[in-house]
Amino acid sequence: MPMPVLGESVRLRETNLRPFPLLPVWFLVVIFYLNITSRIVFSPLLPVIEGELGLRHGEAGSLFLLIQIGYCLGLLGSGFVASWLNHRRTILVSTTTLGAVLLVMSRSASVTGLRAELVLLGAFAGLYLPSGIATLTGEIRKEHWGKALAIHELAPNLGFVTAPLLAEALLRFLPWRGVLAVLGSLAILMGGIFALAGHGGSRRAEPPRFDTMKQIARDPSFWVIATLFAVSIGSGLGVYTMMPLFLVTEIGLERELANTIAGLSRGPGILLVFFSGLITDRIGHRRALAISLLTMGTFTLLLGVVHGRVITPVLVILQSTSIVCFFPAGFSMLSAMFPPHLRNLAVSMVTIVGSFLGAGAIPPAIGYLAEVSSFSSGLILLGVVTLALLPVLRYGKSSPGMDGKADHPNVPVG
Repeated sequence: MPMPVLGESVRLRETNLRPFPLLPVWFLVVIFYLNITSRIVFSPLLPVIEGELGLRHGEAGSLFLLIQIGYCLGLLGSGFVASWLNHRRTILVSTTTLGAVLLVMSRSASVTGLRAELVLLGAFAGLYLPSGIATLTGEIRKEHWGKALAIHELAPNLGFVTAPLLAEALLRFLPWRGVLAVLGSLAILMGGIFALAGHGGSRRAEPPRFDTMKQIARDPSFWVIATLFAVSIGSGLGVYTMMPLFLVTEIGLERELANTIAGLSRGPGILLVFFSGLITDRIGHRRALAISLLTMGTFTLLLGVVHGRVITPVLVILQSTSIVCFFPAGFSMLSAMFPPHLRNLAVSMVTIVGSFLGAGAIPPAIGYLAEVSSFSSGLILLGVVTLALLPVLRYGKSSPGMDGKADHPNVPVG
């Protein structure tokens, strides 16, 4: 029997792909959910950790900087790990080692040890996303990628909603270290299930090239969009991580109520994220970004100016909801700035810079401002900076052949 030529073998492989296999998708959704929940669970635990370890607000916020340092290192190293192993084994390494670090942290006896373990936690978590996306798209026909990635993106959004509620429920029976032990055990268990019953991810990745990274970093448009992502991630994940502490210490809410508000505030965003992409396609990414930055900056500013046991929770919900509109428009603008052969690496680099500054630097900055002044001053400053970036939108240039309504990649932000 004659062997098929290369083109025929590719077509045969695509024909053999299942149209929309739900089980592999949901395996990855659960793994991604545990991945991000293991990082953001420190937000609802922060009031307890701060009290037990005797940390100041700035020191407590710096814990998230350590996680993001590790996460960025993990993202940078993920291409090398997946080229040495394959995507499936990289997912297994990420999930099981993340769970092991959480178990070690649950028995950590010193603040110094906890800080080192937070860097490791972020690093092992950062290995997942590139291999997770490669495994997902490798198992599903191209015409179904959008639906699969939308389902995959439910994981971080559900993590934001459920992490405070899960932490609060477990704190009724366990100390904060016990919460970490539960999450660590679940991550290792899920890794074992994936090893036995998971599918896909047998291919190895191409290692990243530093020459291409330099080419992207020299482009001024890269720093324009990276700055916008940093502020938006800071207004989202950065503010989210410090929100329970703000609601408890400055607004005077009970810890249980503060964590409930922080979690439920992310609920409307799960629905809005699907509509924001349609709005971006209709009015163009620059106008959509302008609307997003305007609403995001305004509500962040109001959070610092207007206080009350009723109005503050309302503003928390509005501010959280406004942020999800940024990312479809942001990725659309990013895809228009760079040609196709540079686009994927540009997305990774923007995510690294945005996550490091937005989710890593902004929480401790808000915490240190809370020590010398108040949490409100940090929120006011962040809101003013966000609004001041509106004129920057005009400086992001599109690559040849791209216009303001360029299609945007469905890239989740983990």
